[in-house]
Amino acid sequence: MRRSIARCLRGLRSYCTDAGDGFQSSKLKIFDRHLKRKQRDRAAWLMKPKDSLVDTVAENLLDRLEDCKKTFPTALCMGGSLEAIRRLLCGRGGIEKLLMMDTSWDMVKLCKDAEQQMPTDNIETSYVIGDEEYLPVKENSVDLVISCLGLHWTNDLPGAMIQNRLALKPDGLFLAAILGGETLRELRIACTIAQMEREGGISPRLSPLAQVRDAGNLLTRAGFTLPGVDVDEYTVRYSSALELIEHLRAMGETSALLQRSKVLKKDTALATAAIYESMFAAEDGTIPATFQIIYMTGWREHQSQQKPKKRGSATVSFQDLQKQFGSDGSC
Repeated sequence: MRRSIARCLRGLRSYCTDAGDGFQSSKLKIFDRHLKRKQRDRAAWLMKPKDSLVDTVAENLLDRLEDCKKTFPTALCMGGSLEAIRRLLCGRGGIEKLLMMDTSWDMVKLCKDAEQQMPTDNIETSYVIGDEEYLPVKENSVDLVISCLGLHWTNDLPGAMIQNRLALKPDGLFLAAILGGETLRELRIACTIAQMEREGGISPRLSPLAQVRDAGNLLTRAGFTLPGVDVDEYTVRYSSALELIEHLRAMGETSALLQRSKVLKKDTALATAAIYESMFAAEDGTIPATFQIIYMTGWREHQSQQKPKKRGSATVSFQDLQKQFGSDGSC
């Protein structure tokens, strides 16, 4: 029991550096990708067979394939929810060949083992160990790229998305889900107050997560056409802050900051857990944790796609529309 609590406290000390605002320049190295790979290795052993949060995000992301009339014979899947995506695919998108990629060897092995227990769906599945920052895929080679809960750990998010676009064939589809800046806001508030009380100040511990306003700019900057962005917030309830940290470990979502020389002191970590429960606990004693998920959709350019009209080509003025629907602008 003591070992479990100590492990959770170490996780709490590290995770309080995770959530933040905005995204950094590609010239800056924010995350330790080697450490993140180790965390993914550990998550492969800790991961629950079916995580309700991960499954919900994966299901919502795959639902977008049902809105597309075209099929995607060749697909690349990467990110933090490989197993859930593979299990919940259920023939959507008309996928015939699927390439599953992760930085973690243990996570790839987990997906391989899980596939053997799935019903046969006639999808030829291959596995590769690779990094989203250096995509080991040829240009114009896949019809669909799916990234579920992984790209937010890349140092160069725009660059990684550009590589995804280049990997797509013309009129190929990019689907991604990343953690947004409002994720774990309760934990960030509790950690900030605990630092102020115990240490007399706040250390720079926040790592960048994209805001909703950034997502559309990211898609446009990466060169995708017909960009689409929408956001969902999920509230997961835990019996304690320690259970939350255990869940984050099992998801592979604990801190991987490159600048991590200073860690949260033990008494500050304990104060964080106590403040969290005192500020946010419900009547039944459970505590909430908010996960903001940003869903992004983009296409590689193709001549068949809709294109905006040239500036000045409109045949009806806004004044005419105002006269038609009333001077007060009401319909």
